[in-house]
Amino acid sequence: IDGLSKAVINNTLRAIQDNNVSKVFVDGSNLGAFVKASKNSFPQLEISTFFHNVEARFFWGAFKQTRSPRALAVFLANYLAEKKSVRYSDKLLCLSERDSRLLHKFYSRTATHISPMALQDKLPTCLELSFDNKPERFALFVGGVFYANRAGIAWFVEHVVPHMGMKICIVGRGFEDLKAELERDGRVEVVGAVDSLAQWYIDAHVVIAPIFDGSGMKTKVAEALMFGKKIVGTPEAFSGYEDVADLVGWVCETAEDFVAAIEQAGKLIEQSYDPDLRALYVEKYSYSAARSRMAMIIGAVS
Repeated sequence: IDGLSKAVINNTLRAIQDNNVSKVFVDGSNLGAFVKASKNSFPQLEISTFFHNVEARFFWGAFKQTRSPRALAVFLANYLAEKKSVRYSDKLLCLSERDSRLLHKFYSRTATHISPMALQDKLPTCLELSFDNKPERFALFVGGVFYANRAGIAWFVEHVVPHMGMKICIVGRGFEDLKAELERDGRVEVVGAVDSLAQWYIDAHVVIAPIFDGSGMKTKVAEALMFGKKIVGTPEAFSGYEDVADLVGWVCETAEDFVAAIEQAGKLIEQSYDPDLRALYVEKYSYSAARSRMAMIIGAVS
């Protein structure tokens, strides 16, 4: 999984021994084979494992969408790997309390620490990317074609788009193959893969996140805040962001909620760039914020 092999594990174990390493940070719970080997080889080694998702929950959702033998095999491989990470790690770092509860549901152990996601700052400073010269107003959906994104935006196009006045643009790798399925003349534009998301975020009036399944935190919510944008999304989209949800946008459970929220966004958002939202990203979801959290977590006595 993710390039992990016996050779990689053995080389890393030698590096731990040769450098007298006392702490290891494992970036991903699906690397459980390494976690187990490390703890068995060096019982005093402190191992901190970071859970980008509860992978078992994520791949179980993917399996339910396809019901294929391959999807079942992927789920089982990740479940067994993650189970080793939970058992042999000293510190378990999750993105949110929701993921900590999911961890307990699957493996009977909660997170030892919570550290929300962090994104590299991609807000350009070059002058040609301007917030001042806007095209027509549009709502932006960003995401690649994995099961939750595809199902969510398909639902949105069917149930919300016919009742809203604002155009939406769908940007993300793989969606270019779904133009015939999703495009609506004058209402929905499917862009697909782009070299850079920056200008799309800058030009958008509001960001939408109609996601109904998954685990972890949704990258695109933090990304929208990076660009100072309000978000209209489901409770799933705002998972891990509950403490700021009322500040950054609208939480919607039904098609009617989305229609009303987007109508409000059209009326209430006078400037599509909100510096307070950008400041929230810097405070909570930037690399500098994550460094401070990680320093405290790794330095804490296990």
